[in-house]
Amino acid sequence: MTRILVVDDQAFPRQAVVDLIEHEFGIAATTAASAAEALATLAGQAFDLVITDLKMDEMDGIQLLERVRADHVGTEVIVVTGYGSIEDAVEAMRMGASDFVIKDGLSKVLPIKITKALENGFARRERDRLGEENAYLREEIGDRFSEIVGDSAVIRQVLATVSKVSATDSSVLIYGESGTGKELVARAIHRQSNRSQGPFVRVNCGALPRGLVESELFGHEKGAFTGAVRQKKGRFELAQGGTIFLDEIADLPLDTQVNLLRVLQEKEFERVGGERTLTADVRVVAATNRDLKLMVGSNEFREDLYYRLEVIPIQLPPLRERREDIPALVAHVLAKKCREINVPFRRLTDEAMQVLCAFPWPGNVRELENIIERTVVLVDSDTIGANDLPLELVPDLDVDLGPDSASGEEADLDDSQIGTDGAPMTQRLERLEKQMVERAMQEVKGVKTQAAERLGIKTSALYYKLDKYGIDYSDTE
Repeated sequence: MTRILVVDDQAFPRQAVVDLIEHEFGIAATTAASAAEALATLAGQAFDLVITDLKMDEMDGIQLLERVRADHVGTEVIVVTGYGSIEDAVEAMRMGASDFVIKDGLSKVLPIKITKALENGFARRERDRLGEENAYLREEIGDRFSEIVGDSAVIRQVLATVSKVSATDSSVLIYGESGTGKELVARAIHRQSNRSQGPFVRVNCGALPRGLVESELFGHEKGAFTGAVRQKKGRFELAQGGTIFLDEIADLPLDTQVNLLRVLQEKEFERVGGERTLTADVRVVAATNRDLKLMVGSNEFREDLYYRLEVIPIQLPPLRERREDIPALVAHVLAKKCREINVPFRRLTDEAMQVLCAFPWPGNVRELENIIERTVVLVDSDTIGANDLPLELVPDLDVDLGPDSASGEEADLDDSQIGTDGAPMTQRLERLEKQMVERAMQEVKGVKTQAAERLGIKTSALYYKLDKYGIDYSDTE
């Protein structure tokens, strides 16, 4: 339940704010007739927002703000005054107020400020929670997976497999759509292995010039072919003592596959045009977004090489199949991009997060990173709303209750259900989300943990949404 505390030493303006909150938000606010009474109330229970008058006897709004900021870090504060001096506004914001409102025209401005403050408070608490969880995970597993973000069951399974295979020299074949993070997994395997002090050499097999594949992988001797004016070491030679990552392995020509098979079997190779046999002390990790088994059946890929590469298979899921990881990924990428571009940290509204979580992300994490970077560059405000996101995110929304819904099918919510009456996009998204939450709660008979699992969100997030949309379900757990 959202809790708001209204503080004013004058009864009439205090009640006016309470009535406004109840009318606009359907929330029964708590009141305090002084800053001291407010502090006593705050000591007894947590509040999401404090709205305080600036000019009060004994302790004024700025002093109260300072105490709230020191003792109740999870509470947002809006300062209200009839004296709209610039100095007061600057001081309130400097002390950490969410906003500063002048009483003149309060009924029009205050609801907007309250909505913004509650959204910012929820977003900050989510970031803090995710930060604590990530800190705990890093403490548990060190920095080995610092770039692999997510806590879904499938990602935990991937990380568990990475931990096991890293201790060996077995070949690993990573499957996954483009943009799912196959190279990140390969690097994590290398960092945890006993080869971590050696080089990590990445080879994009699909980008190698057709006539120079052998030379790029195994090197060549001077005069081996036209243009070979000097000796050149190949990627396998450069990776000695470390790991070689063969990305897009399915694009490797069949004749080169024969030589790669020899490296895997015999641990040796020769440079193009050379006679001296070199030893390959290299761990091979390969990746593909294609089905190699089907390619073996159609004679596009050597069967013997396939079995040599796929000693340990790792399957990376597309982002649309682990939507519960999107908030953590967004927070990680947002902070990273703000640092890289050297702009102030941007905050994401709840509605913007809804859009990002609902989008199917055909380009996976790489596409998400691209969208976040583009948005950070183009948005001037410190807060990113749903309307600030690229328009292409909206037409392809593919929100469903997940594969575990009672019917086993995706939710079929068309325009007639979410409304095409010209309402802003955020309102239509909220209608859709409310229907999804109500349906999930009905299907599991009000058991909140099951509803949260069905929706692919945390139980704490479900409680927030039940409160946000006024969905009243008695606790049946």
